[in-house]
Amino acid sequence: MIASLLIVKLLKFVLVGFSGMLIDYGVTWLLKEKAKLNQYIANSAGFILAASSNYIWNRLWTFASQSEQITREYFSFILISLIGLGINTLVILLLNGKLKLNFYLAKLIAIVVVTVWNFSMNFLITFGG
Repeated sequence: MIASLLIVKLLKFVLVGFSGMLIDYGVTWLLKEKAKLNQYIANSAGFILAASSNYIWNRLWTFASQSEQITREYFSFILISLIGLGINTLVILLLNGKLKLNFYLAKLIAIVVVTVWNFSMNFLITFGG
């Protein structure tokens, strides 16, 4: 029973993450291509807006948090996301840069690794398991 509840939470987390990816890419594209902002500024804005949206949806839907510690939860979620971004980069550097695995395969593996990291840490730390 507990395992099935965990799987449901993981599936919800993945769906929220997919919506975040759409926000990230959409905002980045709009700011870079239409507003003509610097690509790194556009990328950072896309990441922050996506992570913020992901926090809100995971708080409300995935984990149904009732905590009044919203600021602590939010910054925990963002910090875990930033660490995940670092892990993503390291996995790609290792698999593609060092082991010469195809870039997109390396990126796919990195996404899986970071999804497990983000879900686990948010389940245990941000939303208190």
